[in-house]
Amino acid sequence: MGGSPSMKGPSSQAPSALACGLLEDGGRALFLCRKSLKGAETVELPCCLLFKGENPVAKLAEVFRMATGIDAQVHDVLFERRYSIGSRRRKTRIPALVFGISAKSHKANPFADYSGCRWIASKDLAKHRLAKSCEWLR
Repeated sequence: MGGSPSMKGPSSQAPSALACGLLEDGGRALFLCRKSLKGAETVELPCCLLFKGENPVAKLAEVFRMATGIDAQVHDVLFERRYSIGSRRRKTRIPALVFGISAKSHKANPFADYSGCRWIASKDLAKHRLAKSCEWLR
């Protein structure tokens, strides 16, 4: 489990999509927090890059459990946006698929890479700095 989604997959092929898990409770969504070396905090949804032939539901369930410590069930795609995997010069966009997530327990125990987690309402999201993996939420 590393920082942001890795660009390399099986046989170093390009990713075909970004899968994100959206666990909501009372109008708020669970975001993971990460602090940079300079102390700046970013928030992000638990997510993973998908490569051709991978099962998005199984992979996202595994990544969600590893990142949050929550045993979750992945449901249908709620909405889709576009995610840039390229550089500023060479723009390459892939689908960002946001899957609904449900769980019996909403108590998160974030992986060591994260400084914690926050429940953030959509109207308050603009107050937070988004990680690159979630820039498409703007």
